[in-house]
Amino acid sequence: MELKERFLKYVSFDTQSSEESTTFPSTEKQKVLLKALHDEMLALGMTEVTMDEYGYVMGSIPASEGLENAPVIGFISHVDTSPDMSGKDIKPRVIDCYDGGDIQLNGQLTMKVEDFPELKFFKGHTLIHTDGTTLLGADDKAGVAEIMTATEYMMSHPELRHGKIRIGFTPDEEVGRGVDFFDVKKFAADFAYTIDGGMEGELEYENFNAAGAKVEIQGRNVHPGYAKDKMINAIEVGCALQRLLPAEQKPEYTSGYEGFFHCVAFNGTVENASLQYIIRDHDSARFEEKKVMMWSCVDLLNKRYGDGVVTLTLKDQYYNMKKMVEPHPQVIDKAMEAMRKADVKPLVQPIRGGTDGARLSFMGLPCPNLFTGGMNFHGKFEYCSLTTMHKAEQVILNLAQLWAE
Repeated sequence: MELKERFLKYVSFDTQSSEESTTFPSTEKQKVLLKALHDEMLALGMTEVTMDEYGYVMGSIPASEGLENAPVIGFISHVDTSPDMSGKDIKPRVIDCYDGGDIQLNGQLTMKVEDFPELKFFKGHTLIHTDGTTLLGADDKAGVAEIMTATEYMMSHPELRHGKIRIGFTPDEEVGRGVDFFDVKKFAADFAYTIDGGMEGELEYENFNAAGAKVEIQGRNVHPGYAKDKMINAIEVGCALQRLLPAEQKPEYTSGYEGFFHCVAFNGTVENASLQYIIRDHDSARFEEKKVMMWSCVDLLNKRYGDGVVTLTLKDQYYNMKKMVEPHPQVIDKAMEAMRKADVKPLVQPIRGGTDGARLSFMGLPCPNLFTGGMNFHGKFEYCSLTTMHKAEQVILNLAQLWAE
């Protein structure tokens, strides 16, 4: 199956995950695509193909004769799409030889180059984009399609020599639970790569340290005509918390290695209010300082409004994979060489987010992240370059060979 056909097939599956769900995976519909991948892997003749109770799909491409002792390398992608926007009834549109101009998504919506200047890079590429009513699902079905197309090539071209290759597909990455039950020992790879990046050439082995904060505010509702010195407006207390946090440390004002506080939800009435934050920083010391600042703000508000008015629950989510990957420089060096062999300029940069690979690295499987060619993830302006997707497939094939040398 060609890469384009495979990608369009995969995005036809509705695999949206859910943040509210308490099951794993968070939605059963993810398992429909996972089962289809399991069956496709068997049809390709792969060995050790499994799908467990959690939906994790794993399989092996056997080593070429004489390379049974080469390092075992893994390639991993997630099948779920973001809860931020519908992934149902996706209607992809294809542009052959993109002219570099604005793209009309539908009668009311246009993707403009002035809003998305990265489009200029893709002039002359074949692009696949949305019709403006759903996301596309390139995050991360582009990665899934690239891995499976490279897998099919290796299975049908024994002259391409490589060690044993492990393939893995996961659910629930978009809700931060993608490797909660991933069996690293069963996967049995020495090193791995998540194929879950965006721009052509992306190579990422640094990511945010991450924490989530939930703030509950107990107000005191009194008739507003008689509220003087009595009312505690929970909404106002929540606004006061937001004002206490440094304004320059918000996502819209930060880039590169700069961290942030991000209020992702604010709900409430005078009597009760709740806020949810994500806290991010690449540097572990600054990450700890941000958590201390959040606690200090809550303490200050309780002194101002009364003990117990504001309660904070703060939990770490994941950590910067850099310290787990850097002791294995060959993982990065070979990725850069594989890109250059595919005529791709390596673009080494920190992830302003996290991947399954970050947690896998701390679970004992060093796992940097590579590009897929997908852009504008999680929304109606999502698109991907089929031209770049072919290069990502070639990088996977090059890595398979380089690790066998």
